Amino acid sequence: MGLITGKVIIISLFLLIVTMIETLAYSTRISGARVKLIATALSLFSTLVIVSRFSTMIQQPLTAKLIAEAPDLNKLHYIEEQYRILIGVTSIGVLLGILLFPTFINIFSRAIIQLSNQRGSIIALFVNQFNRNGIRKIVMCFRLPRFSYLKGITLKTIPKRLFVINVIISAVFTIGVLSSIYASMIVPKDFAQAALMSSGIINGIATILLTLFIDPKASVLADRVMKKQTDYIYLKSYSLTMISSKFLGTIVAQLLLIPAAYYVAWFAKWI
Repeated sequence: MGLITGKVIIISLFLLIVTMIETLAYSTRISGARVKLIATALSLFSTLVIVSRFSTMIQQPLTAKLIAEAPDLNKLHYIEEQYRILIGVTSIGVLLGILLFPTFINIFSRAIIQLSNQRGSIIALFVNQFNRNGIRKIVMCFRLPRFSYLKGITLKTIPKRLFVINVIISAVFTIGVLSSIYASMIVPKDFAQAALMSSGIINGIATILLTLFIDPKASVLADRVMKKQTDYIYLKSYSLTMISSKFLGTIVAQLLLIPAAYYVAWFAKWI
């Protein structure tokens, strides 16, 4: 039986969309600082995050169902290999987001202005943009990544602590659900449901780190740039730090998949 089944392909498509959206969301603050509409940019950022989380909700039960379709022979190894493929797809999704980053800075700059003109109505924004003229303008926003984007970015402008923290956060978010599902296979049957419901103990740690260290820093930095209290290059460096550390985090996730699963299995027995 092949590792790449129909369900794996469907889940992979969801993961590509989710990861790409989450990566591109980092460009909203740059766009907001460009057009001096930070609050509106944060609103658009929240909308993108909600879309990605909704896609994740659909993807999770499909991922759990892979267990039912796995062959009985070497079932654990088979599921592990499928999950590693899904983690690899997540890495590809981040790379696609990085390639589209300059394009979406332009698209989001337009979207933020239009969202402000529509008085915050996301529905009106989409209705007005999804026509021939709107689509043509979106296509004209296409830009390939250039090395010139990195001009002025040095080790001094890159927030190194945030880089390390975001690597950890991205790795944890990548394997949170997968590890809990895998853990349900290695615990006694009576603890399987507890393991399945325990992804929150992994993702919860990442959410706390995100709330304490990442989001406040990003918001304050965007405000300072807009008020010309900090150079724009620091906001660009922050965005580069976030997307590059997110990609590295998905690589680190390959190493954490099984250890995290045994941690969840231990926790499911302990509670």
